Amino acid sequence: MQTLHDTEPRFEPESAPRKHRRSNAAFEAYAMLAPSILGFAVFLIAPIVIVVVLSFYDWNLLSDPEFIGLENYRELAGDERALKSIGNTFYYVLLNIPAQTVLALLLALALNSKIKARNTFRVLYVLPWMAMPVALGVIWRWVFDPQYGALNRFLDLFGVDGAAWLTDSTWAMPVIASVNIWQYSGYTMLFFLAGLQAIPAQLYEAADVDGASPLYRFFAITLPLLRPAMLFVLITSVIGSFQVFDTIHVMTAGGPAGSTATLNYQIYLESFTQRNAGYASMLAVILFAIIALITLAQAALFRKRTTYDFS
Repeated sequence: MQTLHDTEPRFEPESAPRKHRRSNAAFEAYAMLAPSILGFAVFLIAPIVIVVVLSFYDWNLLSDPEFIGLENYRELAGDERALKSIGNTFYYVLLNIPAQTVLALLLALALNSKIKARNTFRVLYVLPWMAMPVALGVIWRWVFDPQYGALNRFLDLFGVDGAAWLTDSTWAMPVIASVNIWQYSGYTMLFFLAGLQAIPAQLYEAADVDGASPLYRFFAITLPLLRPAMLFVLITSVIGSFQVFDTIHVMTAGGPAGSTATLNYQIYLESFTQRNAGYASMLAVILFAIIALITLAQAALFRKRTTYDFS
């Protein structure tokens, strides 16, 4: 008669050869990952740790660093230039991200439809992203030059007096944002295009049978299923916008009157112009904290609303 004890599964100890094979496989895996882990530690983790440590020091890049504790952080509260650069950074992000995202999505929707030469248009829209920001900055600085720029000369043909685009604090930051929107919208469009092509066509066919309008299909099908691509685009675009430097350095050098000096540009000025590396490190820590908090907030916002499985 079979007892309950006889029906219970029996687990035999793992044989020595099998353990040996598993340990060899684990060793090979770690050996292949070692270069990437080492590079990650040396070129990402170590610099972050060094910057955080330096933020508690006073260092002019020449003499030995002097530990001053939280003095750099206390000084930030009364530093109008640094506080203004933080405000300029958020202003630039608010100008750049919504316009760039909407334009990239519209381009992706257009190029996902059956239009002639759509592959050619895809390449043309991505070309600005492939160009060097410094070279583009030089060209756009000439275009927006108040006296000799192509834009104001074009406006003169219609009797319109062009603005002092790069020397007027009202226009300087929107001009910087427009240049970066033009450069990166095509690149952002590629991710939306990939997301659109991953949406099953059967969903649109079913919506057509039900008589759904194009606007309803966009908000009921396209936009919800684009959330994974939207999450990636927003996170990478926001991080890139907070780190903008090249275009500002070439076109305005932070002017006029500091109206385009973002936090990343202020870090450069403190480090290499004022030689205040400790204070610049503190600003870098602040920038890192802002980016990390916004990234975590975006991930939390999209986490429960994102669909990854279309089957």
